[in-house]
Amino acid sequence: MPSKYRPQIFGWFGDLDKGPYSVPLHDRRLSYANNNYCAFIRKIPSDQVFYLCIYIIAVILLCSAVVILSILTYLCNPILETNMFLAALSGVILCFIAMYFVIPEIYHNLFSRRGSPIIFNRKTSKVYVNESDFFNFKFLRHPAVFLQPKKRRIKEYDWDDLHGVIIHNMSRNALTSTVLMVCQPGTHQVIDHIMLDPARAGAGSTFVWGWINSFMVHYKSANIDDGEYRSDQEAEFKAHRIDGQGWPEWMVEAFNATSLEELAEIKQRHNITE
Repeated sequence: MPSKYRPQIFGWFGDLDKGPYSVPLHDRRLSYANNNYCAFIRKIPSDQVFYLCIYIIAVILLCSAVVILSILTYLCNPILETNMFLAALSGVILCFIAMYFVIPEIYHNLFSRRGSPIIFNRKTSKVYVNESDFFNFKFLRHPAVFLQPKKRRIKEYDWDDLHGVIIHNMSRNALTSTVLMVCQPGTHQVIDHIMLDPARAGAGSTFVWGWINSFMVHYKSANIDDGEYRSDQEAEFKAHRIDGQGWPEWMVEAFNATSLEELAEIKQRHNITE
């Protein structure tokens, strides 16, 4: 049965249900939680370094291949050595296409700092994201975007419009990721994607999704002191994960908003228009 969220994301493995989960977290990605909001990190430093090195090596190899194939294309006689010429030319084109997909991976691993936390406020049902603009699922990008490696996506979402799905990385390692499908209100029409929980093995892929769902409905399995910082260590959490990362002042205040009315007051005070 296909996903009910359309268009279906590449690598889709299954849709996830919303609602409380009784399974404990068993995960270190929860950075902080209090009675108003929780924050999950989505980038682990060791993983970032590993993938950054892999993609940098890939770019070096691709650039080398482009140089070699370009020389071969130049030296070939397109009339007498048609097959070799076309093969070399095709290789150059394929290398450029590969770099088109690899370079964004370098950008988002290079400029995703301090775990790239995602914030869930259960009092206002709002979700806050501040991440590299390349930390997404776009395949087609305007060429000018590649000249803005530090470009960021800073947005507020409604929890009701976010729906979880599992995607598979199509490798023998059987790694899966949890992705939030951003849908038009009241529909299953997808208009955006947010990476919630990057690649991990097997059943562990749903722990974060389950804990967040339990937290949002005040279910007992979501212990707010399960995180990297205890609930009374908000200042330490913000100093480590939030400060200096370009979070708008109004948004940081909104983390602790206890009602939609208070959120509206915060936005009005900071001249934020919808």
